[in-house]
Amino acid sequence: MKKFSLKTLLIALLGVLVVTWMGNLANFGKVFAQSTDPLPSWNKGATKSAIIEFVQTTTDPSNPNFVPLPERIATFDQDGTLWVEYPMYTQVDYVFDRVPVVVKDKPKLADVEPFKTVLSGNKEAIAKLSLPDLEKILVATLTGMTVDEFKTEAKKWLETAKNSRWNRPYTELTYLPMQELLKYLRANDYKTYIVTGGGQDFVRVYSEQTYGIPPEQVVGSAGSTKYGYDENGQPMLTKEPKLLLNDNNAGKPEGIHLMIGRRPYAAFGNSTGDRQMLEYTKAGDGARLSMLVLHDDAKREYAYGPAQGLPDTRVGTFTQALYDEAKKEGWFVISMKNDWRQIFAFKS
Repeated sequence: MKKFSLKTLLIALLGVLVVTWMGNLANFGKVFAQSTDPLPSWNKGATKSAIIEFVQTTTDPSNPNFVPLPERIATFDQDGTLWVEYPMYTQVDYVFDRVPVVVKDKPKLADVEPFKTVLSGNKEAIAKLSLPDLEKILVATLTGMTVDEFKTEAKKWLETAKNSRWNRPYTELTYLPMQELLKYLRANDYKTYIVTGGGQDFVRVYSEQTYGIPPEQVVGSAGSTKYGYDENGQPMLTKEPKLLLNDNNAGKPEGIHLMIGRRPYAAFGNSTGDRQMLEYTKAGDGARLSMLVLHDDAKREYAYGPAQGLPDTRVGTFTQALYDEAKKEGWFVISMKNDWRQIFAFKS
């Protein structure tokens, strides 16, 4: 009979204890993960349950609706879906602040509309500017500079500019429930993209720091650039006054195909400009999730539609027709008032 030393027996016993401890630790980790609420700023209800059920269903290898890792794509509109868009889009505020700089270089513009109206500071008149007026301002303030110059200027503005209502930087006005949703999806190996009607270059300046979404995962309205050389012979790209992609309405699924190359399994928006993206997502095979944020909390944020009798708006319009389509097609409408326990990371 083979004899074992006391040392050998102790080592063997220790090994058994380690294996047992590791097994218990793994089980504890699973139980803890299941019991921890991944969306603490969401109230209990059908909307929150739908999100969790979708994630569990599509990431369970034993489920017939399991989604392989490379296909786990989720797309998010930006303005009004991830952060505040009312009463004016952040990028529009940025270009309005750029008007004095442009007029300084071209003084004759001071007497030309719509620059004259912007310089007047009359908020009511500025709010009535037409889309062609805004396009003129966008071209004057966002083109004719290098890509690097634009990035530097936009970053500088975002670091200093503050929203007038909350007196906080725009990048602090993100919705906490959506930040939790982004993290929850990424924790389950979903790749999150911003698909916005806003300027692609503008959103790319802050997307990674603000949302954890790198610039290459931002699809937005994009202008052309021209390759050239600076006075020192160094290569550069200059922003040109030519629109390549209008990433709004039908432009969103077109942009998704162009830039991502895969149909999303989940899509989130808040306005008529997101309708086609949600339709495109929902039309895919297997489990799909389409959701719209309804701004119905005037106390903590804003209330506008005109869906469900809410005030009408030119910014982030959510029509009754869109609301009816959502109900008919099985999309979920997120009520800020009822579904979100807290809107911002700070108390509003």
